[in-house]
Amino acid sequence: MPSRRSTVSAATDSAGRASATRHADLPAPLRQRMAAAAEHLAADSLAETLAALSPVLAAHAQHPEALRLLGIVLHKSGQPQDAIDAYRQALQTAPDDALLWNNLGSAQRAAGDGDGAADSFRRATELAPRLAAAWYNLGKMYKTQGRLELARPALERALQCDRTHVPARVTLGETLRSLGEVDAAIAAFEHAIRDEPRAGGAWYALADLKTYRFNASQASRLQQLLAGSGLSDEQHVFIGFAAAKAFDDLGRYDEAYSALVEANRRKRASFTGWDSAALAQHYERIGAAFLQPAPQPLDAQLGVEAIFVVSLPRSGSTLTEQILAAHSCVNAAGEMPDLAQILDAESARRGSVFPHWVERATAADWDRLGREYLQRSLRWRGAAARFTDKSLANWPLVGAIRRMLPAARIVNCRRDPVENCLSCFRQLFAQSHEYSYDLDDMARQWRSYDRLSQQWAAQFPGHVFDSAYELLVREPERYIPTLLAFCGLAFEAACLEPHRVQRSVRTASAAQVRQPISATRARAIRYPVAEKILRGALASPSR
Repeated sequence: MPSRRSTVSAATDSAGRASATRHADLPAPLRQRMAAAAEHLAADSLAETLAALSPVLAAHAQHPEALRLLGIVLHKSGQPQDAIDAYRQALQTAPDDALLWNNLGSAQRAAGDGDGAADSFRRATELAPRLAAAWYNLGKMYKTQGRLELARPALERALQCDRTHVPARVTLGETLRSLGEVDAAIAAFEHAIRDEPRAGGAWYALADLKTYRFNASQASRLQQLLAGSGLSDEQHVFIGFAAAKAFDDLGRYDEAYSALVEANRRKRASFTGWDSAALAQHYERIGAAFLQPAPQPLDAQLGVEAIFVVSLPRSGSTLTEQILAAHSCVNAAGEMPDLAQILDAESARRGSVFPHWVERATAADWDRLGREYLQRSLRWRGAAARFTDKSLANWPLVGAIRRMLPAARIVNCRRDPVENCLSCFRQLFAQSHEYSYDLDDMARQWRSYDRLSQQWAAQFPGHVFDSAYELLVREPERYIPTLLAFCGLAFEAACLEPHRVQRSVRTASAAQVRQPISATRARAIRYPVAEKILRGALASPSR
């Protein structure tokens, strides 16, 4: 899970302090305006910041520091592209300004240009090798891109520049966790908490290890933090989820559930304009669109190298991919974003939202999209004969997968619905999955998933394999050969010991898959209130 200081905040560290020396060339009245703007910006008073900047920009439209502060305001206002324009305008006057390059990278990242952001952060580190924020942003960008071998040294460099940079230490811990260095990750998170006892990201990172066990003293500290004052809503959420895990570890399930409900309530309240009913209707439209007969594929063998592992979160998909990754012919590419991005780009090209254009797409269209996916996947999948894609966005897109890549295999990871929903409710996701923070919304999402899963299984027999998590962990010796056979892979004993696979894992199950396969105990029985709500909601299509 990403570190808990926002990219904008990391990029604007010391904005006020830096400005004092960066606007010394202005007349005294405008220097006062710039100082006031920096103070307002530090307090997140964006309207006041703009008011203070206006006379400066009116008199000196190309002043790089005024444009930099304007860019930060635009970025924080949700206008990253406008922020990019402001930063680029400033760079025309000050091309060697490291802070500008750092801010530009943050805005590029927010606009979805990860490669451009990495380039800008690298330029900032070249210009100011001691700028911890730039090294942190670069490391975080590499981590987001899955380039962990580059993320680690960048984050270590950030800490060399500033040993107290807590977000960099937390992100380094997350990187170490993904690389399988769990003990080192724990040490990094605990170090961050010693530096900043209220570091919510560090507390939650410990909880998110799943294999980590809190003690009574830690639970008491978390309880005190929640009862105190001065925590932001974001800190409340992180520490609330961590406290729920701590109470659960200690068998204090009523306290765990209370902490969980409050943390989820706060997280759910942070979403605006999200509509679970509208999302369910979208899934229904997808199902209806792919009930229509598909055109005959131009190449029935297209996509034979691809294995899609689809599921809701917390359904065993990471374990399934780890099993497949243990095979000598398979490279695990993880949660590739490409399929959804390709369909979004096609929607933009057609001026029609997916799935409305599905019935108009020809065999040539699907073939083109499939070949684009395979070409884009090369950067993730390496040289192995087969590769996996386990993006959590793919389960509603199985119909599109079948038309784009008719020879691909699709493994659908299923789990007991109550256990699956409760596990999601206990998880603080890095992004998206808005439904998971309310039990009724979670149940509605599971019902949508179940309906589409049943449609895909009936519609594409022999191409979709339903993998039951409970059977997999209870009888791996019997179940794994069946999974491999479906994927067209010969049995290899290494697949029975997936915990021995040396690869990066960037999901919430990163620490769990480093352990031997073992059956898990049902958790819902410990949370009878949640279990009752979920069973009722799962059984009632009107909820």
